[in-house]
Amino acid sequence: QVQLVESGGGLVQPGGSLRLSCKASGLFLGQYVMAWFRQPPGKEHEGASCFSRTDGSTYYSDAVSGRFTISSDNAENTVYLEMNRPEPEDTAVYICAAVVADGLLNLFESHYDYWGQGTQVTVSS
Repeated sequence: QVQLVESGGGLVQPGGSLRLSCKASGLFLGQYVMAWFRQPPGKEHEGASCFSRTDGSTYYSDAVSGRFTISSDNAENTVYLEMNRPEPEDTAVYICAAVVADGLLNLFESHYDYWGQGTQVTVSS
C-alpha cells in the first residue's frame, strides 16, 4: 500500500527559504516519477515540479523554475522540495504525488495515481 506523507510546511517570509519533505512508503523511488503539486487558496491544483530517478530528469513549472529545487534521498525514501525566494503567490497547500515511471515526465494531475494529504505553506511578512 503506497503512502505519501508531507511535512515541513509553515509560515515563511518572502525571500526566505523552506524545505518540504514527502516520505514515501510502499514504493521504491527509483521506479516512480515523483511530483509536487500545489493548491493556492480558492484555486485549482497546479503542478510545481516532478522528478524521475530512472534517468535523473526533472521538470519545473514556469512559476517556480529557478527558485524551487526537487531532490530525493533514496536511503530515506523521501522527496524534497526546496523553496528559495518564495513569494506571497506561492502560498498554497503543497501535495506530493507519485506514478510508476513510464517514460513520461509531466505535471498533468490525471497522470498521477498516488497522492498525499498536503502541507500548508504560507508566504507572508
